[in-house]
Amino acid sequence: MITRARLLAVVATALVGALGVISSTQTWLTVTLADGAEHQLPVAGAAAVPVLAPLCLAVLALGGALSIAGVVLRHVFGALTVLIAVALAVVTVPVAFTLPSSAVASTVTTATGITGADAVAELVESIAPSPWPYITVLLSALLLAVGVFVLLTARRWRGSGRRYEAEDAASAPARPRDAVDSWDDLSRGTDPTG
Repeated sequence: MITRARLLAVVATALVGALGVISSTQTWLTVTLADGAEHQLPVAGAAAVPVLAPLCLAVLALGGALSIAGVVLRHVFGALTVLIAVALAVVTVPVAFTLPSSAVASTVTTATGITGADAVAELVESIAPSPWPYITVLLSALLLAVGVFVLLTARRWRGSGRRYEAEDAASAPARPRDAVDSWDDLSRGTDPTG
């Protein structure tokens, strides 16, 4: 499990971020207006929770950064992942479970021109949720688990490999030189014959 910890963390983080971005574009709530005609307005996730898309884009970026991070940055990114997961839960749980009229206010105002929390609340007859708010709450729980996983396993991840590390003369292992080494010396401006 630890040998694949980096892969699991990166894939899970990127998956949560991508699904979160998709969620922000989907209809979260359907508002029925008490206007006599009972118009129904779809409310996208980004309208119900304005910080949803930016938080999920940050999660996507963290997924990419985790793939190349060293030990210290893994811990920093793990902590950031936990913080973003908590923030995501704090903003999505109320929308999913209490259906506040504030989550639909911007959509109602755009459609009707009526502003003010009390005026919008009076105009809203009912709010029906889609599965997307609940999916996003589950995504925040998964993200929290991933963040904790990163924090617990970050020290035991395999390194990114020697090919990404600079090699200086003092740390280079002694080995026989070949024609490729000579060409490399020549490329650096050093005379391999001297």
